This record gives sequence, C-alpha cells and structure tokens, in this order.
Amino acid sequence: MNLSGRTVLVTGATRGIGRALTHRLTGLGAHVVAVGRDPGGLAELTAAYSDRVSPEALDLADPDAVDAFADRLPHRHPDLSVVVNNAGVQHLSDFVTGDPRELRPVLRRELAVNLDAVITLSTALLPHFRSLPSAAIVNIGSGLAVVPKPSAPVYCATKAGVRTFTRALRYQCEDAAPQILVVDVLLPLVDTDMTAGRGRGKISPAETADAIVDGIRRGRTEIRVGKAALLPALMRVAPSLGYRALRHG
Repeated sequence: MNLSGRTVLVTGATRGIGRALTHRLTGLGAHVVAVGRDPGGLAELTAAYSDRVSPEALDLADPDAVDAFADRLPHRHPDLSVVVNNAGVQHLSDFVTGDPRELRPVLRRELAVNLDAVITLSTALLPHFRSLPSAAIVNIGSGLAVVPKPSAPVYCATKAGVRTFTRALRYQCEDAAPQILVVDVLLPLVDTDMTAGRGRGKISPAETADAIVDGIRRGRTEIRVGKAALLPALMRVAPSLGYRALRHG
C-alpha cells in the first residue's frame, strides 16, 4: 500500500507512538488527521507539520462525541482512506483491595477509549471505505492481549477484545470488501508515558512507528513488532511458560 498522498487518521496523535506515526507518515507524503484530547499537543503538531496535519480535538472516552465525530468524518475528510486506532489508556487496578465504586468510572473510561472507540471508528468508516479502490483499518494492540498481567486486568481485556474484533472484521472484509485491508498490530513494551517507570527492554516510539508503517506498506494483515512476534508461537508451544512470565508483570 502506497501511503504517499493518502489521508490517514491517527488517534492519540499528540504523544508517544501516535506522535511518531504522524512524523513517519507525513515524511512519506501522507496527510494526517491527528486526533487528540490535548489542544496544546494538537497546536504543537500543527506548528511542526503545518498543512500536512489536520488537528481534531476529541475525547475518545465520550461515546456520543465519538459517534458524532465518526459520522461526519467522510464529509470533513473525503480523501480519508486509512484509520490507525492507536490511542489507549492503562490503569493499574487492584480489584481485591480497591474500592469498586472508585474504580468503576476509571475502568469505564479505559473500556471506552481502548475498545468502544476502536469499534466505533472502524465500523463507521466502512461505508466510505467500501466506495474506495483501497483502504485500511489498523488497530494497535498489545502482547498483553495474548498474555495478560495481573496489575491491569481491564487493559488486557480491552486489547484481547480489539484483537478478536479485528480478526472477525477482517473475515467480513475479505468476503465482502477485499479492497479494505484490516490490520492487527501486536506490540511489545514501548517507551511511552503509559509505561514510565515500569518494565525493561522497551523499544522506542520511533522504532514502533517504523515497524507499523512498514507493515502497512507491505500489506500485512498482522504486524508483530519486536519481542511480541514471539508470543503467539510461545503460547502455542508452552502456554504455561508465557503465563508465568507475566504473572508478576
């Protein structure tokens, strides 16, 4: 898939992997519809990339706002042909000792951003993408979808949901709209604000963005980045080893 000249929507575009994707895509000649919650971050993107970026302020935790945004996207950006659902939030949650009433709103936000918004944006754009000669839906996942860790149960569940949804959507598109590439991205631990102070052996957002963009350009339906490439094979051969490795992650 040639990305030059395409209009690509990237959620979570102001920081981390999203910022790196914006840099990489604009460098290839794409126009990026940059979605973010932080007006200051969006202003910085506009200053850095000028007319190569169209900023869109949106809180992905607000389902009504996401619905309205998704419905008007084809009219605001008629050349849009690729969506990268990158935004994500992770909360460390102790359900055994924590107060469930305090946890509830935080976890619902996690569900909304990580899963509901991904499904909404993916499905809302299908009628528009079906009218194009080629298009792509790219959903950024995590190795935690395959091997969960106990400290972030809801995050792991949402990423597992995204992985399953993406595969099922791919089946539908392969049968009814084969010009739409549906991509599942499996990431290892990436050095972002979300993972600050946690984990070792992280890869950079720039490395991550390069791998994702390279996979899209090659037309891959699954992009496994870094160490995450080993997880599916490990879980087939020795699942107990995989689960044990993240048991205290």
